[in-house]
Amino acid sequence: MAENLDILIVGAGPGGMAAGIMARQAGRSYLILEKGGNPMQGIIDTYPKGKKVYPTIPKKYTEPFPVDEVRPPDSRVPVEAYIDQARAVARDLDLNIRYNEEFKAIEGQYPDYLVKTASGTYLARNIILAFGSNIPNDLGIYGEAKTVARKIENGEDYIGINVLVIGGGNAAADVVASLSRIKREAEDDTTVYWAHIKEKFEINKDTARDLGEEVLLGGHIKILQRAVPKIGEVDADGIDRLYIHQTSGAAMGDDLYLYQGMSFPMKNVIACIGHHGPSAIFDALDLQQITCTGAICKIAKEGERLLMLSHNLETSHKGIFAIGGAISPSHMEIGSDGIIKEKRHSNLIYTAVLDAKIVMDHLLSP
Repeated sequence: MAENLDILIVGAGPGGMAAGIMARQAGRSYLILEKGGNPMQGIIDTYPKGKKVYPTIPKKYTEPFPVDEVRPPDSRVPVEAYIDQARAVARDLDLNIRYNEEFKAIEGQYPDYLVKTASGTYLARNIILAFGSNIPNDLGIYGEAKTVARKIENGEDYIGINVLVIGGGNAAADVVASLSRIKREAEDDTTVYWAHIKEKFEINKDTARDLGEEVLLGGHIKILQRAVPKIGEVDADGIDRLYIHQTSGAAMGDDLYLYQGMSFPMKNVIACIGHHGPSAIFDALDLQQITCTGAICKIAKEGERLLMLSHNLETSHKGIFAIGGAISPSHMEIGSDGIIKEKRHSNLIYTAVLDAKIVMDHLLSP
């Protein structure tokens, strides 16, 4: 067991690296634990190959990136270039990152926390949970859907086949654009079908621009609105398939509606339907959460459990903070007036870095 660290950070993503950089600049003792073998391992694992990375700042925020070292370039670089940037920053600043350290538990109490990993134990005064959220949402269909992909492992595997991408947000749009580009460059005229259970697709302007460029360049993309995954089935050839249907809007009587459906081999389906917070981990750490009901939650789904945080992103345990994707898309905040309310939290690089600044400003204040 090493010295009692001022700050122990779990996760070397944008927020974790930003917190480490600020701790280093302030001369505080710190350590970043990363379960993968690289900085930004969560981004490596979840972003599709070639995805463009932006320094997107949400409209309601006016301040620039608080830590320039982890700010993506304005030139909209591929994710691989951003990872190279992170590796260079970690090397040049000699950041104290310990790789391949899988976080297991926290014991003790403030100011003497014991952080346990698969290979060691660390003593720390303050802990920042910056491990993101990589737990995919359930597809919610009857039948097995284990072969449905959640990201692109190798885009070339989808050349020559029709692909179904499910989801109405930025992640799905990125996958659609990437697959369309790969097919177009290979002169493959098969289609990328983009399905969403709602009529409206919600993507930011940068992602929309990339998608629009791909369409203009001749990408084969077909949009399926109000398309609902319904059932997993096995066809006569023993192939696992996913059936989706669309409501046509045509009523055939008081109790009859017209649907049109499509069936895809599950290996041709990529579900980009979001991730949820690591509620089970927060339970194991005995951090207070609130179960969502219609009366108190407008962003999270009914029944989801949201982490309770102060305005400084401190949990119900003094000295333990949570930032970044781990608290997206929303969390519960205790206001200065004592009122608890749900707070939207965008899962963006900028937001994670801003979270790190909020926590570090608090920890470094006199």
